[in-house]
Amino acid sequence: MPSRPTLLPPIAILGAGSMGGAIARGISRSGLAGGGVTATNRSRAKAAELDGLAAVTSVALEDHETANTDAAAAADVILVGVKPAMVPGLLREIAPAVRPGAVVVSLAAGVTIATFEQILGDGVAVLRSMPNTPALVGRAVTGLAAGNHADPAAVDTARRVFETVGTVVEVPESQIDALSTISGSGPAYFFLLVEEFTKAAMDKGFARAEARLMAEQTFIGAAALLEASADEPAELRRRVTSPKGTTERAIAVLQQARLDEVFAEATDAALARAKELAAGG
Repeated sequence: MPSRPTLLPPIAILGAGSMGGAIARGISRSGLAGGGVTATNRSRAKAAELDGLAAVTSVALEDHETANTDAAAAADVILVGVKPAMVPGLLREIAPAVRPGAVVVSLAAGVTIATFEQILGDGVAVLRSMPNTPALVGRAVTGLAAGNHADPAAVDTARRVFETVGTVVEVPESQIDALSTISGSGPAYFFLLVEEFTKAAMDKGFARAEARLMAEQTFIGAAALLEASADEPAELRRRVTSPKGTTERAIAVLQQARLDEVFAEATDAALARAKELAAGG
């Protein structure tokens, strides 16, 4: 018989906004929340959005001022999802309550592992994560970088948490910003392509509803085919591109537009901005 998946230890999600809430939902759906999940938010209204999730306790700071500290004290894994500017203050607040050996994972963009380790001390395993918005539907790509005190067991625990909402890619922290330009910003690039493809269909006489349906389902279907195939994207493209056919003519126009250079320039611009934000710009 296949072995049962290992249940996750007690988890706290401090600042369970869009991303933290998506992870809470993913853990709940997975059935692996053996130790339960405590999610905190500032307002009752935000906390109420997670009410009713199996194995999740959602708490508002509006009702319980010590909710962050209480949740951290009871957890083996702590996800920090508050806004980046709020992270140092939150870490100083919870530091005395964090258990020795606890795993603390940042969801905050631009906040370094060094900031976490300096405030929390040497007894805490720190990791930095960069999930993307498809976590909302369980199809995230999450970049995960380990700090100086995160041993393989800590990394494995963090990986299992994020695998409840998709795929995990382990990278050194030096590559987190670069990863953000691909998987982090990538959904926006995709949505832009669907927008423009929809406009092209409308220009050819299709109603907006028809144009959007054709555009989005074509991309979704192509992605599903890519996922199901062992072939490279270039090979799948060649199979659609008959010699001297209509697709070949269209592909030639796209290649003449130097999409390779456009995507390189776009991701370089995103990376430059990520570095500016990390420097406080």
